[in-house]
Amino acid sequence: MNGYKSCLILILSVLILFSCSKSEQKKQPPPVPVEVEKVQVKDVPIKILAIGNVEAYSSVTIKSRIEGQLVVTNVKEGSEVKRGQLLFIIDPRPFEEAVRQAEANLLRDKAQLDFAKADLERYEELYKEQLISQQQFDKIKTNYETFKAVLKADEAILKNARLNLNYCYIHSPIDGVIGSLSVHRGGMIKANETQIVTINQIVPIYVKFSVPEGELLRIKEAMKKGDLKTEVTVRGADAIYSATGKVVFIDNAVEMSTGTIKMKAEFPNKDKMLWPGQFVNVALTIGIKKNALVIPSRALQIGQKGEYVWVVKEDKMAEMREVKVGARFKDEVIIEKGLNKGDTIVIDGQLRLMPGSKVEIKK
Repeated sequence: MNGYKSCLILILSVLILFSCSKSEQKKQPPPVPVEVEKVQVKDVPIKILAIGNVEAYSSVTIKSRIEGQLVVTNVKEGSEVKRGQLLFIIDPRPFEEAVRQAEANLLRDKAQLDFAKADLERYEELYKEQLISQQQFDKIKTNYETFKAVLKADEAILKNARLNLNYCYIHSPIDGVIGSLSVHRGGMIKANETQIVTINQIVPIYVKFSVPEGELLRIKEAMKKGDLKTEVTVRGADAIYSATGKVVFIDNAVEMSTGTIKMKAEFPNKDKMLWPGQFVNVALTIGIKKNALVIPSRALQIGQKGEYVWVVKEDKMAEMREVKVGARFKDEVIIEKGLNKGDTIVIDGQLRLMPGSKVEIKK
């Protein structure tokens, strides 16, 4: 009987030990596969980010200074034009006729002036010899002076007629791109009223943007050291375009309603990728932060107490570490507090981690 009890106790002890061993195995989950990266030290540009709007370097609205019918259109909508290029012709025939008439009047009055001048010379000799009265001589002299004035008026009328004829031929005042035509061939144009087309100069080009007034002091200090590098980026469907320019204008007053100050940067735009009216991302570089701790932005997580990262310790255990984040640039961020150079941080696989989780680093 005692032997039976001893055997039963031995069996129960084995079962208990097996059960405990199995429960311990259940309590230890498998390592979490993660992707990691070391905290790096870099010299990082300090940037102010903003949303900008592209603006033409110059914009000219073409109007006619004379009234008439548009008879020739030498450009198409959206085409590029050069300064001095002939764009439009307004029917010149009435103005050519006005020039011819003014030239004829000038010749007629010039002949009359020549006759009056010869008369004056003859009567002047007679007056010296006292063969005519003062009144007669004054009358001849007045007639001569009148024709001189008439001739000057004729010359002015001729110049104006030639000027109006020249206005029939409209040339581009700048290099640029033609917009949408509001008048086409055959249409009537009113002087100084009808807007024919707008030309935008896009090489170079401006980008307007606003920054918080609190950044003005840092911007002013950076400008003392030289031109401020400005970068714009445009995200397309399957590509990203970027260009580099410099700040050329800071407004002379802060906009009180928004607490911002307007700025303008100039870009060469030789490839003509920036277009007036386009919205772009602007990054204004105002300095360099030396020896900054940098991590990929995808390593950052957001919790109830703020931002944190997962750190892999030497024993391959995961630790949650709260961090203070500084400036962000591209796909990286500066860490002001919470990490050290060389720390191993998790950049992928964070969702399955818990404090004390065992990790397996993916190669």
